[in-house]
Amino acid sequence: MDNRGSTTGSFLMGVLVGGAVGALVALLLAPKSGKELRRDIAETGEDLIDKAGDLIGKGTDKANEFIGRTADKADDTVNEGRIRAQRIVHSARQQAESILSNAEHVLNEARQRAQAVKDRVETFRTEHDG
Repeated sequence: MDNRGSTTGSFLMGVLVGGAVGALVALLLAPKSGKELRRDIAETGEDLIDKAGDLIGKGTDKANEFIGRTADKADDTVNEGRIRAQRIVHSARQQAESILSNAEHVLNEARQRAQAVKDRVETFRTEHDG
């Protein structure tokens, strides 16, 4: 995991905690009756919970987006690797076929030369033995 996600998470947590502490201090220092203060604290708590839910939702969306992009890049890399491997295999096959063809050609030439030498030897024997 990269440090940006960790830093962003720490920042968001700081925003939530700072907002909660600031709201609570503001409520406690405001001159209100106990009933009003409890109602304001409850409302502020609900607001903070809603904001936290929104931030978590946004964070989840960003994480899912990042995961999707990363998965797409991984798929692209795998596909690119597969294509390269296919090209290498194709090239190796072509080279192997070329080598085999050349080897057959050389072998045929060697056979023909060996037969020519054999024929000359037979001709020489025939001419000198008889």
